[in-house]
Amino acid sequence: MDQNQSSKQLPRIWIAWSWLRVWSHVIAGLVTLSCRFPLANQNLKNKLIQTWSIRLLDIFGIDLRLIHPEILPATPFLLASNHISWMDIHAINAFKPIRFVAKSDVEKWPVFGWMAKQLGTVFIKRDNARHGRQVASEVSDVLGSHSVCIFPEGTSTEGEGVLPFKPNLFESAVIAQVPVYSLAITYCSSVTGARSEAPAFVGDMGLLESMAKILSHRQLIVELCFIPPVGATPGASRDRKWLALHSQEAISNQLKGNQPLM
Repeated sequence: MDQNQSSKQLPRIWIAWSWLRVWSHVIAGLVTLSCRFPLANQNLKNKLIQTWSIRLLDIFGIDLRLIHPEILPATPFLLASNHISWMDIHAINAFKPIRFVAKSDVEKWPVFGWMAKQLGTVFIKRDNARHGRQVASEVSDVLGSHSVCIFPEGTSTEGEGVLPFKPNLFESAVIAQVPVYSLAITYCSSVTGARSEAPAFVGDMGLLESMAKILSHRQLIVELCFIPPVGATPGASRDRKWLALHSQEAISNQLKGNQPLM
């Protein structure tokens, strides 16, 4: 149960002020993408993305906690993560900007969809295996020079467990011959330490509704726990189904609290 739901709600004037800060920050992001991005090199783009994402977490009252970030290599890799909220992307970018694969619905979002497209997000049609294989080929090209993050559950959850991973996008790592690292994301209350469902973007919830819910349940922590690739035989490492299964199990075990990380 979400412990934050029983906590005292913030004053309405503070919520109104928070909304003002959100939209001011979004406008600043649009200006940056329109004016600074076209002339910036990749290093500057990454710095701009990271700074904007850190500020966004601060506005929503979310602290970032990293576990074993040092295991990630400097060379490109595929990062497979569980998926709870639209905030996941910004939490990851606040640590280290990366390219993402997102469902095609995101591309249609007002403002945020356009921003995602400008950041190089690869969009995939949900429940379309054929399109998924096409995207895997496209992602493998990106992996030639950039790391990519995927959410292989295909949807977001409340974060208590992990849904079965769809293996199609793991083919991109096989094609590009890059390692697959896993990421377990957890949101919790910074007051009680209990897991929080406030950021969960599930069901028929709209983006604005989700934003309002997070703003009214502040004092949150988003924990990013990075998990190294499981030792594999050369044959297994070229099997997308094997990669998907082992990544899924690693994240599931971490969420249950019994994953040996190193």
